[in-house]
Amino acid sequence: MTDLAILYEHPQWFAPLFAALDRRGVDYTAFGADGHWNPADSAIPAPVVLNRIAMSSFLRADEHPIFHTIALLDHWRRSGARVVNGPDVMAIDASKARQLALIASLGLAIPETRIVHRAADVEAAAATLAFPLVVKANIGGSGAGIMRFDNMAELRWAVNEGELPKSVDGVLLVQDYVPARGGEITRIETLDRQYLYAIDIAGGGAFDLCPADACVADSNISMRAAEPSSDLVDAAERIAAAMNLDVGGVEVMIDDRDGLPRFYDINALSNFVAQPLNVLGWDPHERLIDWLDTLIAETR
Repeated sequence: MTDLAILYEHPQWFAPLFAALDRRGVDYTAFGADGHWNPADSAIPAPVVLNRIAMSSFLRADEHPIFHTIALLDHWRRSGARVVNGPDVMAIDASKARQLALIASLGLAIPETRIVHRAADVEAAAATLAFPLVVKANIGGSGAGIMRFDNMAELRWAVNEGELPKSVDGVLLVQDYVPARGGEITRIETLDRQYLYAIDIAGGGAFDLCPADACVADSNISMRAAEPSSDLVDAAERIAAAMNLDVGGVEVMIDDRDGLPRFYDINALSNFVAQPLNVLGWDPHERLIDWLDTLIAETR
């Protein structure tokens, strides 16, 4: 048995992580969630399991592994594995509605939002908000499943024609469109519930802001290292602690209308920023591996 098992789905995002693990001589194995497993078999693939299944996996395969992985990680955890970003974390990662409810419960501002599970309820939900607004899929990823509407006529047409976004769990968010100050959002990355680094990202219209290499190769997204205020860092750490997030990013934008920071997304898949040495001046994979080494040592 190896010391570390990595469950992943995207074919390119984790090449930098695997390369860093190889340089450090970590004993690991990496594999996808396809195939089958036996719920009566208590064998685990490694004492420490790192979950790297992306919510955007449904964009790459109709038979996506999201819900399958939540059950599998829960099984491995019950069998004794230390699962990094385990099933409880993944269940919140797989629900923007749950993310927003968690954030709001901490007294932090979010975009004004209504949650529905029927297209027939979208118009009534929108009537409680102002235009422009957006309709989002509850399970998204890389900006998937987001549409902006500038008036009720546009929205009503989309409802009647079946043109609303589709979420693989059937849940939709009807949400105030927040004009992000400077067209930027800030992604605050955390490790073991503590601040790791932050980047400002622009060019995605707050719809498609994935910082991984594979996402930005053919896009107009730009990013730079950021130094968020202590209040924003504290808020991100509180969110990570409340979610029990081992490693992941919290996204916030400054509402240009009133200057209020509005937290709107938690991403448990930290594939880290593209070209970290150029953007940050250091490689966060090294810090992640340091922490994984600590977890591995604790299991021995």
